[in-house]
Amino acid sequence: MKKRFFLVLLAVSFIFVSGCAGQDNIVPEVPEKAQIRQSDVQAPNQNERELPICKTVTATNCRIVEGVTESGKSGKPECSGEGTVALSSPMMPEDVGIVMPMGLMIGDHVTPIDHMYFSPMDFHSQPDTYEVYADADGIITDISVEPNNPENRYRKIRMVIWHTCDFYSIYNLLTSLSPELAAVTGAMSYGDNWHGSISVKKGQLLGRIGGQTLDLSVNYNKVVLKGFIVPEHYAGESWKIHTVDPFDYFEEPYRSHLLEKSPRTALPPGGKIDYDIDGRLAGNWFAEGSGGYPAIYVPDVWKGHLSFAYDAIDPAHFIVSMGDYGGEAKQAAARGNSPDPKDVSMSTGMVKYELVGLEYVLEDGQRWDRMSVAKGLKLSESSMVEGTVLVQMISDRKIRFQAFPGKTAAQVTGFTGDAKIYER
Repeated sequence: MKKRFFLVLLAVSFIFVSGCAGQDNIVPEVPEKAQIRQSDVQAPNQNERELPICKTVTATNCRIVEGVTESGKSGKPECSGEGTVALSSPMMPEDVGIVMPMGLMIGDHVTPIDHMYFSPMDFHSQPDTYEVYADADGIITDISVEPNNPENRYRKIRMVIWHTCDFYSIYNLLTSLSPELAAVTGAMSYGDNWHGSISVKKGQLLGRIGGQTLDLSVNYNKVVLKGFIVPEHYAGESWKIHTVDPFDYFEEPYRSHLLEKSPRTALPPGGKIDYDIDGRLAGNWFAEGSGGYPAIYVPDVWKGHLSFAYDAIDPAHFIVSMGDYGGEAKQAAARGNSPDPKDVSMSTGMVKYELVGLEYVLEDGQRWDRMSVAKGLKLSESSMVEGTVLVQMISDRKIRFQAFPGKTAAQVTGFTGDAKIYER
């Protein structure tokens, strides 16, 4: 059974994660009240919501659902235009507790995560408590429901919205669809996938969440991230190499309000996911011959992933993120935060990192209380050694790596026959 743990594994217990890759839950509790009200969001008129949904295009006294034909099937309007558009918040800003940046490494999310997390004010709410809206006009082309895994508390619904022919948003973890969308897709059960075209307007109700986060990824196909040296390794999650910072596109007042909800103060504000440096240790690595994120689905592919990347909240520290640490996924800090992966090359030789736990502390040195949005958070290393890893660059794009759980640096003298080769 896959288990996800958020930064609680790094001694921050405000976040818990479960489910399949790309689908995570965050549990902060934030007592703040937002300043932007529902009237600021272009939501459907309440009287309109009370009308029944039109079953045909000629019906009257009902709500027209764009994209539905007389047969009740989805039409297929084409995308239009190119380039980016301004985005609004996918949730009522007053419903958002914490906005976590991209780039976190969590359990079997071994490489930096390609989406932001919008955690509701009351994370422990029931499903369908909070409304989710279209962040811009667009066409929904894909809706899917994650298979029913034992770890999942509620349904997890994913959708893709194309705003232009090369700029799109990916939503995840909705617990239900709006009546308008459900009228097009029909009943969807665990593991179901729908493909077609549904036109939506900015601010239109798409569904609801509750008891878990809303995940948001914004992608622009004209952008190819330079920090992924071998783009072919991301064929199975092709949007990753086109991921952009949503804060570059959020319009005011949403942008300022959501920034206030984020603990990240470094640039770019939405986080960073691509850290590869050719000829250096920094960035993502994949078990030799595994293909990284292969185009053909491979169960538990994350077990072959490895990353030396910088923390999403305090990027002055790097994290060693492993898919196979004694058979489990794990993230840890390196004692002394040294040597920096961007400085490790073939000439460095074998590097020994002693792994320690960590926690976030406030500017005054006090532990983060987990109850409020905080700025200026810093990572603080634990004194307890959790294990040691050895790594050596054997070519510019190939490393030898081995983990020694529970061992101190003094107890590890060199690689054994269990060492593995990773590539990029």
